[in-house]
Amino acid sequence: MTKALMELGAYLEAKRPDCVVGWSVDHGELNVDAALSSIVDFIDFLRADNSCRFSSLVDITAVDYPARPKRFDVVYHLLSMYQNHRIRLRVAVREEDMVPSISDVHPSANWFEREVFDMFGILFSGHPDLRRILTDYGFRGHPLRKDFPTTGYVEVRYDEEQKRVVYEPVKLVQEYRQFDFMSPWEGAEYILPGDQKAEAKG
Repeated sequence: MTKALMELGAYLEAKRPDCVVGWSVDHGELNVDAALSSIVDFIDFLRADNSCRFSSLVDITAVDYPARPKRFDVVYHLLSMYQNHRIRLRVAVREEDMVPSISDVHPSANWFEREVFDMFGILFSGHPDLRRILTDYGFRGHPLRKDFPTTGYVEVRYDEEQKRVVYEPVKLVQEYRQFDFMSPWEGAEYILPGDQKAEAKG
């Protein structure tokens, strides 16, 4: 399988040098770094070319690298049931970049791209309906970015008096915080079970 993937990587680099920035086979998987400007043409080529026939879009996701100038990798996973191959495409994008939508090539990309927009804030140009899909429409921020606070910005609850759902700033109430009193890192000052024997010896 690795030999076939190596041959496929070399084939793609030779046929589409305008699209392929680099490629490698790692852990039995073909990874191709693709140019942002050519991503739609390249995915269409992968679908239509007889040596590839990657007709199934499995997933689109992203990875956040906040320290990089091109902060995000948009990642496409494609499957060729005809050749029994999988391929992973990575496109490096800046925070302000717009990624061309591939929904005309793979209609199933519609919801995948909406999810990436919702979770990471990456915009897809030419998308027919780019809006949030997992969070509420009034939601602030993008939860899978590395700089998103772990507690979020607001919390939601149903208010009995107002008879509606209300949004409030997150407050960490002390009584609801979880403490592990059996952990040596908490530095508990009271007697834990079994400590009575140690005190008796002293």
